[in-house]
Amino acid sequence: MTTIELVWERIRDCAGQEFRTVSGLPFTYQVPGNYLRVDRTNRNLSRTNFAKALPRLPAAGPGQLAGRQGAPYTWAILMDPRVRQEDW
Repeated sequence: MTTIELVWERIRDCAGQEFRTVSGLPFTYQVPGNYLRVDRTNRNLSRTNFAKALPRLPAAGPGQLAGRQGAPYTWAILMDPRVRQEDW
């Protein structure tokens, strides 16, 4: 099983790159610590939020991550090939 440490490293490595929500909205994010800040909102998404989403992957859409903060952004990041690689 892929660990949050490995996934978080990938997430940090992709900071500043463009991602897209399931509806096609572009966004970027920064990782100033154990959370990331999405540029489209004032929302911060914690590393813990991503750790709790991992067991639900792969997910067909953000609705399958119900209960996770910022599910559209969490899903877009975790399901992107740069982050998921071949792990889910």
